[in-house]
Parts: sequence; structure tokens; C-alpha cells
Amino acid sequence: MISRPIRHAFSRPLTQHLRHASIPLVSTRSQASVRAEPESESKAGPPQLVNELPDPREENEVRLPRAVQALYLQPLRREALYGVPTCDLQLRSFSIPNLEFFCDFALRAAYYLNLPAFGPVPLPKIVERWTVPRSHFIFKKSQENFERITRRRLIQIRDGHPETVQIWLAYLQKHAYYGIGMKANVWDFGSVDIGKKMEAEAKSLQEIVEQKMEHFGRDKTPGTVEKVKELLASERFRHTR
Repeated sequence: MISRPIRHAFSRPLTQHLRHASIPLVSTRSQASVRAEPESESKAGPPQLVNELPDPREENEVRLPRAVQALYLQPLRREALYGVPTCDLQLRSFSIPNLEFFCDFALRAAYYLNLPAFGPVPLPKIVERWTVPRSHFIFKKSQENFERITRRRLIQIRDGHPETVQIWLAYLQKHAYYGIGMKANVWDFGSVDIGKKMEAEAKSLQEIVEQKMEHFGRDKTPGTVEKVKELLASERFRHTR
């Protein structure tokens, strides 16, 4: 027993003794933990020590970061408190994979900007067809047909702040994907006393309009006549005669 290494001499007896102990013990090793299997949860018994040393078969496998793993899952969404629509974003494309990819990108961007996004909702497709003659004159019956199908998706933002919605749209426009067209309808809600603000701004607007209307219908800009008189009366003009 003395000639054997210490770890071989005490590994098995200590493990058997711990399994029958009534008081739960915590292992002092940093790579060991207690794991309870689903089947053993129903059975009353002491916890089992399971070694969490890396499996030799999994040593060469690289675990992806959480941010990369999230790309393989559905995008997260925020819950709307009031459900008031603030923006409708319509995406159009001739390619379905590009359209689905950009919809996923827009939903993930809305989540990190704290915007409750709903969709994408498939909209009716737009089908366009053209008939073009292949030749001219007597070969009018030889024609060729062309078809173009436009796919559309709708993403709606609810309970979003107008400035945050503008940041979201600007971010999508900056990182636009090829073959994707965007069309946004934005709603801006004002306060109840908007009439008082308009009356207060009416005076300043009226002054600006009056300044513009003073010269309305004139071909000559003000001050042109005075500049011509000064030019004729100048000494430089007199010497050129």
C-alpha cells in the first residue's frame, strides 16, 4: 500500500465512504460538482459526485459564444404596454431568402433598441407581366412573356419613442441588404394643446411670409437699380468711355 501512489490508495475508499454518508459533503476540487439526474430526483438518496473534467472527445470542439448561439434561435421581442402603433415598415424584394434574412436583422435591432416589434407579416405579392415581340413586321406572332414577382413583409413597431424609431430606421438604412427595398409610415403623436402652440407660432410665421410676399412677382431683385446707378457714377466707368 505504501509503494502505491497516494491518489490510488485513497481514491476508491473515500468515494465509497462518501456515497453512504448521511451528511451532504461538498468536494474541494474546483472541477467537481453535484448533479442530480431527473430519474434520481424522485428517489430519495444522497447526491452523487460527478467529475466535470473535459471529455477527450469534446476537447477539440469549440463552444460558440452566447451572442453567436442566439443567431440560430428566434429573435427576442419586447412586450408592448399600450399597443399604440408608431411605425409600419414594409420590406420588398424579389428574393425570399434575402427578405427573410433582413426581416430577422430588423427584429433583432428593434429588440436591442427596446422597441416592441411585431411581424414579419406576409403581404400579398405583386405580380407584373410583360409581353414583348421577338421580331418585327410579319413575325408579330412570335412573342416572349416576362414575369416579375415582388414579395413583401410588414414589421410594426408599437409604443416606440419617435426618436428611437428614427434611430432604428437610420440603422437599417445604413446596413441595408442588397435587393431589399424599404418603405416606412411613421406616426407622431402631439399633445392636446397643439392649437395654442400653433397660435403662438403663427405670428413668427406671418412675418416670414410677409417678407417673402413683398418681392413676389418681381423680376428684379431689390437693390439692383441702386447698384446700376453707383456703377454709372463711378470713376472707373467714366474712364472706359
